[in-house]
Amino acid sequence: MDQTEKQQLLERFLQYVTIDTESVPDQETVPSSEKQKNLCRLLKTQMEEMGLSHVRMSEHGYLYGEIPSTMKRRCAVPVLGFIAHMDTAPALSGANVNPRIIKHYDGSDIDLDSEHKYCLSKKEFPSLQRYIGQDLVVTDGHTLLGADDKAGVAEIMTMASYLMNHPEIEHGTIQIGFTPDEEVGRGADFFDVEGFGADFAYTVDGGELGEIEYENFNAAAAKVWIHGKSIHPGSAKGQMKNAILMGMEFHQMLPVFENPAYTEGYEGFYHLHTMQGDVETAKLEYIIRDHHMETFLQKKERMEKIAEYLNEKYGAGSVEIQIADSYYNMKEKIEPHLIEHAVQALERIGVEPKIVPIRGGTDGARLSFMGLPCPNLCTGGHNYHGRYEYIPVQSMEKCVELLVRIVLLYANTEETLPD
Repeated sequence: MDQTEKQQLLERFLQYVTIDTESVPDQETVPSSEKQKNLCRLLKTQMEEMGLSHVRMSEHGYLYGEIPSTMKRRCAVPVLGFIAHMDTAPALSGANVNPRIIKHYDGSDIDLDSEHKYCLSKKEFPSLQRYIGQDLVVTDGHTLLGADDKAGVAEIMTMASYLMNHPEIEHGTIQIGFTPDEEVGRGADFFDVEGFGADFAYTVDGGELGEIEYENFNAAAAKVWIHGKSIHPGSAKGQMKNAILMGMEFHQMLPVFENPAYTEGYEGFYHLHTMQGDVETAKLEYIIRDHHMETFLQKKERMEKIAEYLNEKYGAGSVEIQIADSYYNMKEKIEPHLIEHAVQALERIGVEPKIVPIRGGTDGARLSFMGLPCPNLCTGGHNYHGRYEYIPVQSMEKCVELLVRIVLLYANTEETLPD
């Protein structure tokens, strides 16, 4: 890419993050928030202006487009797809995002807000030291940044622009897809795999530069309802059943060290993310995660057995539990060449590949089981879903190079790229 294209990448990213696309949990509609369509409509216009073919936006806020093949040689080239999601996580506000660029980062702590309340410190976030001399995009401390996954969106759009501006580069047909509601687990609900028309694809929704992910958690959501009995505390002996305390008892029967604060790598967990209630009723909501199907099933069984035990202790119907699977480990669906090409592409742009397990999930996890194998590629960002999120501009530039290089590898093209 030349300097103009690099500047356009940054401008796209800064434009996208200022559009509020926060998704909303527990909604029946897709997208879960209509405002996600605002970014979708903008991207549709931009794709049409680039000259992409078959640009279309669905009623559910999915966006598709095609970069036509430029192949002159007679050889079979697979149809390759690239996918990113437009929504941001509801963990922190995505409204009124005010990104700031730290030029030529000098390695010191970064005060995010003018009141010096929020600090991106090198002690707490040692990864910062790897980017001394680079340009960092940070938040103002009051919102998340939205690099997850608007960096992926900007990188795919910049790849598309680059290839459309250089028709002399031979490549096969490339499909682009942007999804809503990935952050609330529904990004693949209405994805048109057949209409997308790719043989396989990559989601561009990962972390720091160099990461390749093709193993993810098996995932489930668990909801636990506790039904107590409220009696005046002055005469409660032998009669009161405090739903809050019963909920605490339920949680204390789970393994202490199988929660996110104590796990890493391939280790699974139970994560209590919501608890509310009073003496009469209480509700606990969990996510269950494990890379291995056997232990994933054991985790779900343990929760059900705890509910059975508490119902024996406090009376039938005291505890209700509902467990619903969300997605499964995509590893068994990923074809080896997808990883091999990504590794080669990183090596050819001078970046060390790092194959790591996803401690979460992507649209690709579900799409892989829907017939579209989808490993995950890095976007360059750090500290997603919070106020300390940041992304190096130079990492985004390298991610665009990565996408272009993968395209060329699948086209068996070893030409020198134009600036």
